[in-house]
Amino acid sequence: MITRIREVRRAKKMTLQDVADRCDPPTTPQTIGRLETGTRTVSVGWLNRIAKALGVEAADLVKLPDQEDIPIAAMLGADGADAPRREGVVLPPRPEPGMVAVCVTSAVGDYRSGDEIWLRRLSPDAFGQAMNRDCLFPRSAGRFVFGRMIGKEDGKLHVLPLGAGQRQMVISNAPWIAVTVKLVRPL
Repeated sequence: MITRIREVRRAKKMTLQDVADRCDPPTTPQTIGRLETGTRTVSVGWLNRIAKALGVEAADLVKLPDQEDIPIAAMLGADGADAPRREGVVLPPRPEPGMVAVCVTSAVGDYRSGDEIWLRRLSPDAFGQAMNRDCLFPRSAGRFVFGRMIGKEDGKLHVLPLGAGQRQMVISNAPWIAVTVKLVRPL
């Protein structure tokens, strides 16, 4: 079996030590390196452990004959585009459990018409993770508010809508909110 463990690990910007530490139970970086290079056989158990440590599906770690990779051609920074120091690939976007999406129909804030905003739903005990981030807030009668969460106190969420000239809103007792995690933008 040909694996893509190294490519996925590098795409996630993780070291061998990072992956080894996140395995359950933890292992050594040498073991992860041997599994990457094929000097040690990768079992289904190892594939599942490494996938969980990398935050991907086990299927993402297996190279299939008809699967196309997207190679990294250049690295873009403040000084311009440069060749990558080593070969790499990018991982296509993949939804996580509990995600929802917002489709943008006209420009608002930093978003353009045609954008897809992917969001991860949060329960009330995790609302603190959404501070100063764009979020979707459910309202009554199937309505929503989309804006930046700027405060949280006593079950009330303070939201700054993205449109110009709109006033801050307060949302009480939201059963869930969804925080932005990925922007998919056609060019």
